[in-house]
Parts: sequence; C-alpha cells; structure tokens
Amino acid sequence: MRLFQKITYLFLLTSFLTVSGAYAKTKLTIATVNNGDMVVMQKLSSEFEKQNPDIELDWVVLEENVLRQRLTTDIAIAGGQYDVMTIGSYEVPIWASRRWLTAFNDLPSSYDLGDMLPAVRDGLSYEGNLYALPFYAESSMMFYRKDLFKNAGLTMPERPTWEQVKQFAAAIHDPSNKVYGICLRGKAGWGENMAFLSTMVNSFGGRWFDENWKPALDSKAWKDATNFYVSLLNTYGPPGTTANGFNENLSLFANGQCGMWIDATVAAGMLFNPEVSKVSDQLGFAQAPYGITPKGSHWFWAWSLAIPTTSKNPEEAKKFLLWATSKEYLKLVGETNGWVAVPPGTRASTYENPKYQEAAPFAAFVRKAIENADTIDSTLEPKPYIGIQYATIPEFQSIGTQVGQQINGALAGKIPVEEALKTSQKITLRQMRRSGYVK
Repeated sequence: MRLFQKITYLFLLTSFLTVSGAYAKTKLTIATVNNGDMVVMQKLSSEFEKQNPDIELDWVVLEENVLRQRLTTDIAIAGGQYDVMTIGSYEVPIWASRRWLTAFNDLPSSYDLGDMLPAVRDGLSYEGNLYALPFYAESSMMFYRKDLFKNAGLTMPERPTWEQVKQFAAAIHDPSNKVYGICLRGKAGWGENMAFLSTMVNSFGGRWFDENWKPALDSKAWKDATNFYVSLLNTYGPPGTTANGFNENLSLFANGQCGMWIDATVAAGMLFNPEVSKVSDQLGFAQAPYGITPKGSHWFWAWSLAIPTTSKNPEEAKKFLLWATSKEYLKLVGETNGWVAVPPGTRASTYENPKYQEAAPFAAFVRKAIENADTIDSTLEPKPYIGIQYATIPEFQSIGTQVGQQINGALAGKIPVEEALKTSQKITLRQMRRSGYVK
C-alpha cells in the first residue's frame, strides 16, 4: 500500500509541475557587446521568449574590450560559461580551425541563406562551412555635419584625403562652443584605436608585416600615419580622446559636438535617427579618407552570433540564433524602432526593401563599402596575412592590444610617437619569433 501511495504522490506531483509550468526552463546565457544594435536585440528578445516559453535568456552585456577578453579566456579553457557568443570576423576562422565553434551545415530553407551578402558569408566561414550567423556587418566611412561645412564655405569630396580632413577640422573647430573639428577612436584595444589606426596606416602605404612576417611598425608609413593621427586629435579633437571608443564618439557626434567622425558604417542608422541624434537632419557622409593610397582605407567587420562547442544547450542556442539573424527579426526592428534602425550589412533583401531605402539614404553607399572592402589586397605593398584592420593569426589579438596601449600612451603625451612605435616593434617581433613566424 505504501508503494502505491508513493507512486500516486509522484504522479500527482509530476502532473502539477507539468500543468503549472514549474519545471525549470532551459536557460541560455548570451554574451554580447554593449553596442546600440545589441541593446535593441536584448529589448526585443521578449518576443523570442514568448515564442519559446521553455527558454529563458540570461544576458551578459559587456564593453567591447572586456567582452573579447572574457570570451577568449572561456573558450580557450573550455569553460562553458556561455551558450551564445558575440564574436567577429577575426575570431571565426581562428576558433573554427581549433574546433571551438559549432558549424551551421543544416540551416532550414526558411532562413534563406542565399540572401546573406557573399562577403559576409565568406568572412564567417572556414573550409567551406559557416561557423557564425551575422547580426550586422560594417565597413568604415566619414560622417560630417553639413551645417558646419556650409557655414565655413567647405565642400566635402566624395573621398577626401587626410590633408583635406586636417584643413576641414581647422576650419570648423570651435571648442568654446563645445564643437570639435574631429572625433576619432583613442581608447586602447586591437578592436578600438588599432582598428581605426590600422586603416590609416594602410592608406599611408604601411602594413603590419612584410612578406616574411617581419613586423613593419618601425616603417616610415607607420611613423607618418601615427604622428598625423596624434597631432590631428590633440589639436582638433575633444577632451578625453584617450578614453573614447566607438560608443563614446557616437554619443559626442549625436549630441552635435563633432564636426567630423570616421568610424563604422553601422553608426549611420543611429545618426540618421532623429530620436537619438540631434544632428540627424544635418548629417553628411563620404568615403573614408586616405593618405597616399585608398587601399585598405576602410575596414571590414561582422559582429556575429556563434555557438561554442562547450554550450550545454546547443539546440536551444541555435533556435535563438536563427531568430536573431532572420529576416523576420529585421522586420520586427523596422516595425518597432523604425526602418533606419535595422541592423545593416547582412542581407540583400534589406537593401532591396523600399521601406529601408526610404528611411536610410546611406543604404546603397554602405552596401558598396562592405562589398568593396578587400581583406586580401588591402595594402600598397604585399602582405602575408588576411585582413584590413587586423591580421588573421591567433597572436594578433595580444599584439594589437599591446600596440594599442603604446599608441594610447603617445596620444596622452606620456611617450613620443617614435618611442611608442619602437617599443611596439620590439613587442611584436618578440611574439612573432616566439610563435615561429620569424627566426
């Protein structure tokens, strides 16, 4: 009788838990960057949870440098803290080669993989397999205030030179009214100041490594570009430039405090949005500036969602990725936040959508910039690596971060540019020798 009572009790308890939904939900831990588009994704994710009541989303939203550090550490030691990781086109092929990421070989036809822009798909693939799904893709471009240019009698060329940019900055610089000639990334990090400075160095004729993998940071091109960068920002930039990355400069420009800003094309959707930008009606845009060559003057990047092989819930994670990178999600953003706010750069259908074309006057320009960003032929002289603002080797993350710290020190006036580059050359050469690239 006691056995029967126990069985009856367990049956009734199970039935109660099932009916009441008291079973623990599957919790997905999602690590992402604190950029505007990802913040929107987090807010709209309640729609995903409504469609999937058995899944609960746990968000870890971090500043870019911190995110990269934590994700790299976790995946390298197989920590398994995260089910979904926000990573970029640098990490994907490297991590895929080490079997750290789950491949997407069986996407449903409804996802419409053929709609993905080829340049983006290629950047997230390794040995013919896709290892991440793109949330948004970007290149870089020039943003400027048309009203300031008009008042100063200036005309922005379709593709300005850096010398022209310096002249423009001098003409519109008005610090007494908190309007600064130019804003650029100064915050240290391989994906912060070095993402920008690398493209500037490319356009001055430089490269990270020569054909034999010897570092080239002591070259004339690096010295010319870095001196120009430091002088330009210290003369015509806002206060606190050494702490300014993408988000900080976005805020400054949106508040009307930057006359020019060269940065990610993804910012266009935010700066043209009158709900977040005070200068949306005065925003002009042009191609990224160049020094002596346009080669490598604008970068390529894709913030994407990936599933580490250590995920405890890969099937549920895949459901989320399919939702967050789908055409349906883009439509949801357009209908709730306005079509100008749609994450750009991933799907052809976005650029063919009349509603997006009407809301985003920059659409065709940005698509062309992304598709024309050549990660192979991006320097004046030959190079052995793939990448525009980075080199696709595992060591680059550490190298880029350390060099970024040296450049940040030069920008702050703590050390001369020549000393910063000399130290950077030593750091990089030591690492390349240790890794066996250079004898």
